[in-house]
Amino acid sequence: MRYIIIGAGAVGGTVGGRLAGSGHEVVLVARGAQYAALRDGGLRLTVPDGEFTHHLPTVDGPGPLGPLREDDVLVLTVKTQDSEAALQAWGPAPVEGGGTAAERLPLLCAQNGVESQRLALRRFRRVYGVCVWLPATHLEPGAVSAAGSPLTGILHLGRHPGGTDDTARRIAADLERSRFEAPVVPDVSRWQYAKLLSNLANAVEALTGPAQGPEAAQLTARVRAEGEAVLDAAGIAYASVEEQRAARGDRVTLVPLNGRARGGGSSWQSLTRGTGTIEADHLNGEIVLLGRLHGVPTPLNELLQRLANTFARERRAAGSMPLDELLALADEAALPGQKS
Repeated sequence: MRYIIIGAGAVGGTVGGRLAGSGHEVVLVARGAQYAALRDGGLRLTVPDGEFTHHLPTVDGPGPLGPLREDDVLVLTVKTQDSEAALQAWGPAPVEGGGTAAERLPLLCAQNGVESQRLALRRFRRVYGVCVWLPATHLEPGAVSAAGSPLTGILHLGRHPGGTDDTARRIAADLERSRFEAPVVPDVSRWQYAKLLSNLANAVEALTGPAQGPEAAQLTARVRAEGEAVLDAAGIAYASVEEQRAARGDRVTLVPLNGRARGGGSSWQSLTRGTGTIEADHLNGEIVLLGRLHGVPTPLNELLQRLANTFARERRAAGSMPLDELLALADEAALPGQKS
């Protein structure tokens, strides 16, 4: 199979680089400065076992590839706010032997949140969800890093909305030869909703910085509690913290790269790069949406969604809000039983 990585940033670049490093055929898809850097200088991947440069075919859309191959696998790794444009571009792409990508090819949604696979299923017949546990970083064009060891990440995958098949198992086998663990599960959404609960803290980190103390931990616990209440009200199953901990064990332990600890996560990186957008609408905003649908107040997630979007839109620096200021705003917004 040939893997077409649609969005060769932190997660996409790491997955693509690891697959290429184990001998798999990979095409990278990127835009702007990242596209130019990958095209001209290759993908520079820094991991605990070394620094590697992969010179891989790089495109900015399906056109340069001509008809796609029957054995192509599309891996969607853009941020969710960019999914719609990517799906519109790649869905109609012709495939050798007739038909389109949307009709014939498997599409993996390897992203935070749960919205992209719903968007994809409107166009693509064969959609797979991926729960991405992959601490990776992309801050400069052409360069990505992933600090996990001995494995680079754990990627639960399965059909969306449910089930498994031989394609999922073949993809998982390729990933497991490429420094990932890739459990094939019939209920991948249960793992994705559990990851969503963890990702609700992304906005706190993006706003106030990666150095988190007990007060920040208390706030993120309150934010998570809102999320759990909403999922419970909606009847949505999610893996427990204990189940996730058992599944991960010590197989993805973060180690310093080039003597430096990893910085912040995906939302912090978006603000650091000054992209102008952030994924808060599909993380905290998912909880806000479900809360409104099921009558559960979500004032803390509403606050974080609004602040994160404001920071991204105004290109404010990551970590530039004092934690005390955020805590005060949270107490002002919170319901009486939620105050610190």
